[in-house]
Amino acid sequence: MVESLLRVVGAGKRYPGGIEALRGANLVIERGEFVCLIGASGCGKSTLLRMIAGFEQASDGEVLMYGRPVEGPGPDRGMVFQDYGLFPWLTVRGNIGFGPAARGKPKAEVARIAERFITMMGLERFADVYPHQLSGGMKQRVAIGRVLANDAKLALMDEPFGALDAMTRERLQEELLAIWRATDLSVVFVTHSLEEAIYLADRVVVMSPGPGRIVAEERIELMRPRDVSSPEFNVIRRRLGALLHADHAREAA
Repeated sequence: MVESLLRVVGAGKRYPGGIEALRGANLVIERGEFVCLIGASGCGKSTLLRMIAGFEQASDGEVLMYGRPVEGPGPDRGMVFQDYGLFPWLTVRGNIGFGPAARGKPKAEVARIAERFITMMGLERFADVYPHQLSGGMKQRVAIGRVLANDAKLALMDEPFGALDAMTRERLQEELLAIWRATDLSVVFVTHSLEEAIYLADRVVVMSPGPGRIVAEERIELMRPRDVSSPEFNVIRRRLGALLHADHAREAA
């Protein structure tokens, strides 16, 4: 039997003061799968993502990568943040090549890897500029390229397009899907946008606050590219939207 890429088993997270951010989360991510997490603020989406990344440790349950406990950050899991998280003192080339260099790769190999992902992300004209000279969309391309250059098997994306304008967001969604199809990358993508989740994902995981927990999952069977105005798309949007609204109403009651 082939081991799943990632398994979250009964995972919970409590912080000092009795704050329970996440309770009893169970989630399986298979190789090559694109999964979106969606839910209201405070439902534990980012907490779960940070536990998978190894930035947070579970208070209960466990997080397993290739069947082994996640005990801290590792190159097999790459994080992409909404605020980019780039090193301002490094150029685009330096940011993308940072992971391989930190892992002790020879300079020639670091240069080759950086060049490959600079080209893949369409950043050739910007290879030697610094993050402050880039647009938000370009910065996010660098952040994704850095994850790929580090040979990550799982990209963890925390609302990566949330701060971008609509046109840039749509373009980067298409580019991300193209990269995902062209590689063996798996993706866990946090978003507040139900439309974005349905457009991108193989599977949408719905989360609820008070404390954060997984309340539903739906596999998205629509063919790609997906038409957000199609009746089939909107049937799914209404169904998942009803789940989100019902849960919000329970919290407000």
